[in-house]
Amino acid sequence: MIECVADMRTYSVGSKMEKFIDIHSHILYGLDDGARDLETSMRMLRIAAKDGISEIILTPHNKPGHRRNVPLSMAERIEKLEACLLEENLAMKLYSGSELYYRSELPKEIEDGNASVLAGSRYVLMEFNPLDDYDYIRNGVYSILMNGYCPILAHVERYQNVCAKKGGIMDLIEMGCFMQMNAGSITGRFGMRVKILSNKLLKQHLVHFVATDAHDTDKRAPYLADCAGYIKRKYGESYAKALFYDNPACILSNETIAASSM
Repeated sequence: MIECVADMRTYSVGSKMEKFIDIHSHILYGLDDGARDLETSMRMLRIAAKDGISEIILTPHNKPGHRRNVPLSMAERIEKLEACLLEENLAMKLYSGSELYYRSELPKEIEDGNASVLAGSRYVLMEFNPLDDYDYIRNGVYSILMNGYCPILAHVERYQNVCAKKGGIMDLIEMGCFMQMNAGSITGRFGMRVKILSNKLLKQHLVHFVATDAHDTDKRAPYLADCAGYIKRKYGESYAKALFYDNPACILSNETIAASSM
């Protein structure tokens, strides 16, 4: 893969031309605890479009003994959503993916096409139990790396043993893991403790992606604009651009994220 440079997409925080790319969402209907039906998916997509989100990776849960969504089960639903978007003349690009709960057999499942990477790239959105030991998470990240994929740790702010370990997040980043944070965590939607932790990580530039992790049209709706504006004011426009646009664009292009964006 080559170093990713921003392409022809438009990005500008705080203007009428702002565009965001969401890499973590549960908008694809009927597959997990996100959108329950086609109409709910469309309501979520209308919210996202109005908020400035122009491209979305659809990432339903893939979890052993619970939800094991595979690419084939997603394709028909994505086609229906795309047809509805076209009918409404709604400018939105959709990509397939999954939020993959880690298990030892996961690398083989990915290789066999039974677990989805993000937008056909080498990037993998991984999740763990929030209480998993740091060493277990580290070993899981390592196994994905050793099989040639680029792991992204979903909602890093949830992993108590990663955040509590001194140098733990930096260790994972130096291994080659990327960190995704939920927009609601940053803006205080999930409480002050989570907001303080999230901002501590942002201040140290230990986050590479901010995403919606949207599940519905209410409490966990697909909003990014307010959070993007907040990060621009507090941490600078260049970092906001990397989090909401440049780094996600690298996934869509299957290119390496530039070190300068970290």
